Amino acid sequence: MEANIAKKMIAKRIAKELKDGDVVNLGIGLPTMVADYIPEGIHVTLQSENGFVGLGTAAEVGKEDKDIVNAGAQYVTVKKGAAFFDSATSFGIIRGGHVDATVLGALEVDQKGNLANFMIPGKMVPGMGGAMDLVSGAKKVIIAMLHTAKGEAKILKECKLPLTAVGQVNLIVTELAVMEVSPEGLLLKEIAPDITVEDVLKATEADLIISDDLKVMEL
Repeated sequence: MEANIAKKMIAKRIAKELKDGDVVNLGIGLPTMVADYIPEGIHVTLQSENGFVGLGTAAEVGKEDKDIVNAGAQYVTVKKGAAFFDSATSFGIIRGGHVDATVLGALEVDQKGNLANFMIPGKMVPGMGGAMDLVSGAKKVIIAMLHTAKGEAKILKECKLPLTAVGQVNLIVTELAVMEVSPEGLLLKEIAPDITVEDVLKATEADLIISDDLKVMEL
């Protein structure tokens, strides 16, 4: 599957997790695509950690406003009633527990709900950003990522890279599956169309518990 198609698929599925009235933070990269797929009739307030609420969809080519960008420096739109503020207020919202859900990318996630998403030793990185605040402040942490990287598993028994957070991940959505972090371990709840459980197990290092109510992912 082409990476861009896979990312759209992931974003569409995650958008279905959002509930009417939620305040949601979208991390940089793939998570920003979720804004384009909010289901009709579901009204959520999207927060951008660089200082505003009321984030809309990506800006159309040729209609960009150079002063309105998300945390990943992408041109975006804002909805009626949007509010702009400084970083202190933005992180006060996050650290104060006012974010219902955050959607973040990951380099690695493990079966205990640990997350590594900010650093590969020996390589230049932009820094941790707001991820550490988001995983501790948001009520629900959803990971949006491709299932593997260059054929190597990203969903592991134990993260190998420096951790961003310990035991904070609630849900993992990839182009292959939807997995929930439970007290018993990583529960495989959904598989993508035309994908088998064996396909998911082969691409995953972590131990998976197969749900008794395993479903096909709805997009």
